[in-house]
Amino acid sequence: MSACKKARAEATYVVSSDRLSSLPPELKGDILSRLNVEEAVKTSTLSSTWRDAWTNMPKIFLRDGNFARTKFVTLVDMVLSLHNGTVDMFDISGSKTYHDEFGRWMRMLSRRSPRSVTIRLNSGPGYRIPSCLFSIGDLRVLHLQNCVISLPRVFQGFKRLTHLDLKNFSSTDMDIQNLVSFCPVLSCLKLASFEGINYLNVQAPKLKRLHVFGDFEDINLDAPNLEVAILSLAHEAKAHQSVPIAHDMESHVKKSLGDLSGIKTLGISGIFMKYISKWCILTKFPAVFHRLEHIYLVICFWDQRQVLATCSLFQNAPNLKKLDMWDHSSSTLDQDQASIQELTMQVQLDHLVTASVKDFRGLDCEVNFLAKLLSWAPALEEVKIEWTGKTECSMVLAKLLALPRVSPRAKEKREEIGSLTTARQQGPAGGAPAYASGLASRRRPRPSVLSAPSWR
Repeated sequence: MSACKKARAEATYVVSSDRLSSLPPELKGDILSRLNVEEAVKTSTLSSTWRDAWTNMPKIFLRDGNFARTKFVTLVDMVLSLHNGTVDMFDISGSKTYHDEFGRWMRMLSRRSPRSVTIRLNSGPGYRIPSCLFSIGDLRVLHLQNCVISLPRVFQGFKRLTHLDLKNFSSTDMDIQNLVSFCPVLSCLKLASFEGINYLNVQAPKLKRLHVFGDFEDINLDAPNLEVAILSLAHEAKAHQSVPIAHDMESHVKKSLGDLSGIKTLGISGIFMKYISKWCILTKFPAVFHRLEHIYLVICFWDQRQVLATCSLFQNAPNLKKLDMWDHSSSTLDQDQASIQELTMQVQLDHLVTASVKDFRGLDCEVNFLAKLLSWAPALEEVKIEWTGKTECSMVLAKLLALPRVSPRAKEKREEIGSLTTARQQGPAGGAPAYASGLASRRRPRPSVLSAPSWR
C-alpha cells in the first residue's frame, strides 16, 4: 500500500473511531440493547469510552444456548454484579439447571429494580421464587416459567404491574388470589399449566385480557372491564368427572359467565365446554353478551349437551361477527351421537360474517351442525374448513356444497394440506355461486387434534 493510501485509511479509521466514541450514552445503550450480552461486553474493546458502556444497557437478554454451564454462570454473575444503570428489561432463559445459583441471581437482580422480568429456566424441578423478587416496587411486566410461587408474609403488591404471565407453575388458591388482587393496575393475566389451585379467584378492576389454561375446579371473576377471556380446562382435569349439577345456583363458574356481559372476545377450550354444559344453561345462558363479537370454541359435535350449550351461547351473543371452532370430535364415538338434525332451537346470527372449523373430519354430526349454521346467518360470507379427516374429501365436499344457505353471499372454503385444487358449484336458487377451494393430492402427515389452540 502506498504511503498516501495508508494515510487515508488511517485517517478514516480515526474519524470512524471518533464518531463511535462521541455517541451519546443513550444511543450507545440502544445499540447495545440490540446485541446479546456476550457481544455487548465485547464492545468494551472498541475504545476507552465504550469500556463500560455495556454496564448501562437498559435491556439484558441472557441465553445459555451453546454456553458451557460454568461459563454461563460466570457471565450472569458478571452482568448482575457490574451493571450500574437502569434495567428496563431483564430476560433470562436456559435449558440447563441453575438451582444453586438462582437465589443469588434473584437477590442481585432485585437490587437493580427492573421494570420487566422474564425467567424461563425450564430444566429440572420448579424454581422457588425468593421473596426479594416480590419486593421490586417498579415492576411493570412479570413472566415466570417452571416455578413455585409462595408469597412472603408481608407482600405489599406490585402497584405498577400491568402484565402477569405464569406458566408451568405451582402455588395455592390464596397466594394467587393475593398476587392478582394486590396488582391494582393489572390489565393482562395469563395462567397456564398450574398445580395446587382448585378455586381460582380473580379480582382485578383494570383487567382487560384473561387467559387461563389449567386444572381447576371453580373460578370466580370480578373484572368489570374484561374484554377478552380465554378459559380452558386441561385434559387431565378431574372436574369433568364430577356428577352433573342440576340446580346449582351458587356455582361460581355460572356466576362468572354471567359477569362477562361486557366482553368482546370469548374463548372456551380444553374440556371447559363439557364442564359448563353439565349445568342447566343449555337453553338459558346466565347473561346476554351485547358486545361479544368474536368466539373461539373447542367442541365435540356429537355431544348433544355441548351443542345445546353452544347454541345457547349464540342466542345470547346478538352481535357476533366472527366464529372460530376447533372440532374435538372423534371418528370412533364412545357415546351416542347427538341428533343435531332434530335440534329445534332457532338461533339468529344476524351479524355473523365469517366462521371457521379446524380439524374437520367429515362426520355427519359436523356436516349437520354446519347446515344449521348456514341457515341461521343471513350475513355470512365465508365458512372456512380445515380438513383433517380420513373420509374421501369429494363425498363430504358434495354434501357441503349442497347445503342450503340463508345468505346469498355464503361460500365454503376448504383447506387441506397438499396441492391446491378448486371446485365450483352453483349456489341455491337466487343465490351467488358457491366456491370450495381445497388442498388435495400430495398429502403430508395429518396434523393431530389441537388440544391447545394457538390463540391460547
